[in-house]
Amino acid sequence: MTWGTELWDQFENLDKHTQWGIDFLERYSKFVKERLEIEQTYAKQLRNLVKKYCPKRSKDDEPRFSSCVSFYSILNELNDYAGQREVVAEEMGHKVYGELMRYSQDLKSERKQHLQEGRKAQQYLDQCWKQMDNSKKKFERECKEAEKSQISYDRLDNDINATKSEVEKAKSQLYLRTHSADESKNEYAAQLQNFNGEQWKHFNVAIPQIFKNLQDMDERRTVKLGETYRSFADVERRVVPIISKCLEGMVTAAKAVDQRKDSAIVVESFKSGFEPPGDYPFEDYSQNLSRTGSDNTISTPKNEGGVKPDPKHSISKTAKNKLWLFGKKPKAPSLEDFSHLPPEQRRKRLQARIDELSKELQKEVDQRDALNKMKDVYEKNPQMGDPQSLQPKISETMCNMEKLRSEIHKNESWLSEVEGKVGTRGDRRPSADVNHHAPHGRESPEGSYTDVPNQEHRSPPHQPDPRQAHQPDEFDDEFDDDDPLPVIGHCKALYSFNGQNEGTLLMKENEVLYIIEEDKGDGWTRARKQSGEEGYVPTSYVEIAMEKNSKGAVTYI
Repeated sequence: MTWGTELWDQFENLDKHTQWGIDFLERYSKFVKERLEIEQTYAKQLRNLVKKYCPKRSKDDEPRFSSCVSFYSILNELNDYAGQREVVAEEMGHKVYGELMRYSQDLKSERKQHLQEGRKAQQYLDQCWKQMDNSKKKFERECKEAEKSQISYDRLDNDINATKSEVEKAKSQLYLRTHSADESKNEYAAQLQNFNGEQWKHFNVAIPQIFKNLQDMDERRTVKLGETYRSFADVERRVVPIISKCLEGMVTAAKAVDQRKDSAIVVESFKSGFEPPGDYPFEDYSQNLSRTGSDNTISTPKNEGGVKPDPKHSISKTAKNKLWLFGKKPKAPSLEDFSHLPPEQRRKRLQARIDELSKELQKEVDQRDALNKMKDVYEKNPQMGDPQSLQPKISETMCNMEKLRSEIHKNESWLSEVEGKVGTRGDRRPSADVNHHAPHGRESPEGSYTDVPNQEHRSPPHQPDPRQAHQPDEFDDEFDDDDPLPVIGHCKALYSFNGQNEGTLLMKENEVLYIIEEDKGDGWTRARKQSGEEGYVPTSYVEIAMEKNSKGAVTYI
């Protein structure tokens, strides 16, 4: 069933129908556009929601509880889900909305062309009709004039009073009118035949072809709508597997919540390592009172031999402060060795720092090895580069390695102290760090402090362990000698040293001191100022030159 044969006379209705089809196509395009805008807004709101509840965190703020980890996993899955909604919006915009808008423009152009062809054909048929109608009217007029001339001629021919000239004139007029009527008849016949031919062509050839083109256009529009409906659904269908994985990830995160693991993390995070307080002993303050009255008087047994209560079990402020279960945990300043923390927490923090420093040390070792290999290559192939140009970098790397090893050693000593391990000098009372009391605000580029105002110095390559320094008692005993020790060398201070600990000696950078006792392996050298003041200084802080007549005459840093 075609429009050309069945709807040959419905040009105006087909015009309206095709316009409605294009309007419907554009309406559906608008629907798709609003749908993809909803998807874009939805995805944006989801991402903002995830960002709100999953802010950027530092390494120390990383969640450890399974419930928190699962929640952040769900947020990550939701973020991926939002990404899929963005994919849906993008696909709809490209494969559905964009395609519909381009096709709508093509349809408008094609429809306009077909309708113009139809109107031209109709105008040509109307023109043929007018020509045929004009010839018909002319033939009608000529016939009427010929009839009038016939009547006039017959009236004069029968009138006896009419002259011969009048009769001849009427006869001649009748002939002219009759001849004109015959010509008009022939013209009308020709125009009618032509119009009938054009009308047949119009309704059997031109209009069916034009209407067929309109029908094909409308059917293609319908097919295109069906394809876009399918594409609309396929866009959703393609993201369903990924969305399903996101939902499965959320379910997996929910199953990963472990209450026992979270409880263990709480214990691990807050366990102090202290033993619970023991029983409070009875402190008898009535022992020195004279007893009078009956022997049956109830009294508290005395300590045999007048022994005082065990100080370990006496109630002290320290013991009271450890009762954190019933009161607020006392706040302590943050120290480098974490001594303000409970033993268990201190051990974990020190171990974490040692692990971090070990990683940095390994990086420096790898860099040193790489530089040495490059230096060997330069030495074998001078055209590739100057080996000496790598020496500053190698020296810097070695210095960094020495610093890291010193830091690791220092933290390992603190860790051994926490774990109850005794070092080679563990029986000595720990002293404060050589830089612990340095004034704040005067820090060298490498992080060490100096006592010299308005002067910066680089950090020494190594500092002796404060717990391995000479004890004040040893210093006092040594300094009580009447005879001063002989000078065995001299040294120049490479760095300033505050000397605030007992037995240590204050020195400034570039200050020259006398050596009266060598380093015995503990990192300290005994020196004397020109003023006669004696004390210990870190060996790594000075450049030592021994006298030639003394043993071990060497120069080292």
